[in-house]
Amino acid sequence: MTVGGGGGTAGVTSGKKRQRVGSNSRLSSTIGIIDSSRPDNTLTERSQKPSGIRRTSSHTVIPSSSTAAGAAAAGCGGFNDSSTADVVLRLFVDQLPLFDTDDSESISAVDSDQSDVQIYLHSDILRRCKYFAALLSDRWQKESNDVVDSRNSSRTFRLNLGVPSTPGSIDHHLTVLQLLYTNDFSTTINTVSIALCLLPVALELIFEDCIKACVRFLEAVPWTEDEERKILNFAPFLGKEESQELLARVSTDENNSSEEMLHGLILSALHNHPNMAFAKAFVAKLLRDFSSKEAAKRVLDRAFMSSLKIVKESLEDYSSPDFRGDHNETEAIQRLNLHTAMTNGRHLLWLLERMIELRVADAAVQEWSNQASFTADLLRALRDDAWRNIVPGLPAVVLRCTCKLANAVAAGTILATRQVRMKLVKDWLPVLILCKDNVTPMMPSHKTVYVELEDTFLRIISTLTLPDAQELLQQCLSFSTRNVDDCPHLVGAFTTWFRRANRSPM
Repeated sequence: MTVGGGGGTAGVTSGKKRQRVGSNSRLSSTIGIIDSSRPDNTLTERSQKPSGIRRTSSHTVIPSSSTAAGAAAAGCGGFNDSSTADVVLRLFVDQLPLFDTDDSESISAVDSDQSDVQIYLHSDILRRCKYFAALLSDRWQKESNDVVDSRNSSRTFRLNLGVPSTPGSIDHHLTVLQLLYTNDFSTTINTVSIALCLLPVALELIFEDCIKACVRFLEAVPWTEDEERKILNFAPFLGKEESQELLARVSTDENNSSEEMLHGLILSALHNHPNMAFAKAFVAKLLRDFSSKEAAKRVLDRAFMSSLKIVKESLEDYSSPDFRGDHNETEAIQRLNLHTAMTNGRHLLWLLERMIELRVADAAVQEWSNQASFTADLLRALRDDAWRNIVPGLPAVVLRCTCKLANAVAAGTILATRQVRMKLVKDWLPVLILCKDNVTPMMPSHKTVYVELEDTFLRIISTLTLPDAQELLQQCLSFSTRNVDDCPHLVGAFTTWFRRANRSPM
């Protein structure tokens, strides 16, 4: 294989594939030191770094292309230029991967033609990597025998560097070494895949400029899920400042950020989104798929209480007005109160449907059964005919909320205490009776809600003690019609109560 670069003309020499050894280094490269006992004065590897080789918080500034060109003009040739090189570097496959990999066949995947190569480099350029800077420092050179070229009295260092046994590992090392000469980071690092291949090599050689370029690219582009996993594997080897932007994309220090996000989506779907139906359907799916049922419950309880408060306050203001102004102004404010109650009543209905679907409506049932003041305001509002022309659907919306919760209680989806069941019927039964008797003409959809809620209330009453059931059943006579056959649910409820009341004491 021939690798061009700078003014170099010599090729990269390939050798035979070496046996894999049991080295399992992480980030710390196999370091070569000059071994004077070897006849060819090459560097042999030891699995430790020269002391002092480590990454620091200070980063060198990426030099312009003129830096490398200036080095060449000063006597340093281009990449793989054998005529001017004073370092001969041999790359060979002889390590386990530096980072975790899912490729179980990485060893066999290495191209045998690229398992052992030799390239010609320049020490002045290599010193841009802290790894090579330490290896070529005076301290390390004094511990070894230099190879002296008798023709020009210059030293020639022969280095051996084992690379991980992952596919393309030698090619990635060659690319990083070429970047020492070209500084062409923006052209070379143009995909996430390339950045993820070069980053571990740059970390291995402590090539700060290349690390910075890879991280800068990764910060600015989207990732796939698999790429994100790989980046998280690299993050511990980066400095705090370098990894800050990367980690901020995938994690947060706020424990309740998911709940806040979900609550914001609910509020947006209910209040702000122009296409409310589609937004609600999407948020409903998110709630169903949310990983934490308890978190979803907290979010829904919060939104439910907020909407309920608005409905209650609006009806209270409508039922007990305290206005000073002309008639037109008072009427406008009253219309606004009713519209506000109607809008948020629809929000309540949607929230209750989600809570019942997720079986997290226990708190909502308890709250809904403790609304004596709310139902009193609602009764006062419905006795006034003004609402008919402003929000004719208000009674049906409120009773649908009651019907959803009552059905869940009667079916056992929500296990409510006897006191809660009693209060649920006791507080909302007068509203049902007034709506049925006072809303004329009755719309077909309203009639269905009324009949369904009648039947549900009677089933809940059957779960109460005989004295409590007696008190409530006497209020249910309005469920009857001229034709007894039209109200079998009421007939069945009284039949059950009398059968139980006439049973001998147990």
